[in-house]
Amino acid sequence: MTKILAPGDTVGILGGGQLGRMLALAAARLGLNCHIFEPQPSPPAGQVAHRVTTADYDDHAALRAFAGSVDVVTFEFENIPLGVLDTIESVTNIYPPQKALAVSQDRVAEKGFLTDLGFQVAPYAPVDTPADFDAAVAITGTPAILKTRRFGYDGKGQLKVTEEAISDALRDLMQSAPCVLESFVDFTREISVIGARNPDGQVACFDPGENVHKNGILSTTTVPAQLTAAQRTDAVILTGRIMNALNYVGVMGVELFVTPAGLLVNEIAPRVHNSGHWTQNGCVIDQFEQHIRAVAGWPMGDARRHSNVTMTNLIGNAVQDIDGLRGDPDVALHLYGKAEVRAGRKMGHSNRITGPA
Repeated sequence: MTKILAPGDTVGILGGGQLGRMLALAAARLGLNCHIFEPQPSPPAGQVAHRVTTADYDDHAALRAFAGSVDVVTFEFENIPLGVLDTIESVTNIYPPQKALAVSQDRVAEKGFLTDLGFQVAPYAPVDTPADFDAAVAITGTPAILKTRRFGYDGKGQLKVTEEAISDALRDLMQSAPCVLESFVDFTREISVIGARNPDGQVACFDPGENVHKNGILSTTTVPAQLTAAQRTDAVILTGRIMNALNYVGVMGVELFVTPAGLLVNEIAPRVHNSGHWTQNGCVIDQFEQHIRAVAGWPMGDARRHSNVTMTNLIGNAVQDIDGLRGDPDVALHLYGKAEVRAGRKMGHSNRITGPA
């Protein structure tokens, strides 16, 4: 049974990165406390949370103690062992549900789930060993992308396949973990929809954002996306259908390709999403508050956009060159409190208001 949280109650968050940090900030605005569970010491979320437990995800005694100290649990990233959720659920509720996490953790399972719902995905084939490669290429053709089935993010765990031959790098990736081969998609633009659903089945979706990636990492998200009214409606309806099929609770990011043949689903993320950061300054209720509202059993907020926004990720050394951003009246700066700057690491983001909606 879903507990409706009241001010003073505590939300537990698995993961202490920037998404956990922004969730904790949103919870604090609503009068709720946050307790972070994170294996690494001094996480970004810990700087703004009520309490932090530092323990490994295989420490089930620590997990049970953590779950017993909070009123509901959620997570900020999807690469959590499912056994962790079993331990949590023996003590308290966890949202989003296990099924959503299980589907999103395996790219082959995810694509099967989406096609069963009648959605288009890129042609794909599982590649469990190098011996499966030739049969997979016969399905996908080239160019294609070889990805690990699990635990890939921000361009990690994937390689481009340009010819029907196995390079040393491709062989190493296939031998390191089960993979999936996906066709390249001829798309006109990439978009994403950030949707939210509460335990009562109330759904609220933000406007689709248009995404640009560089080196496999999201660089910018712009709203409004360049879409027809029909494409915008279809993208939102599709997102709602996915959440309803999973009996979902929380915020979900759905990445889509716009193609001449219609919308094609790239992947789903069962959490608040980088491409939804624009909502912090483009809407009255942002994606982080929506997620907290959902897991707290509250009504969904209004997802209408009041401003046009371009979100830009500050990656690596880009965070050291923000003097101009700090003084720009049209820019909101969001820094993540990470002590170490590394190439490819998301250190913060900016939201530039480009006009009224």
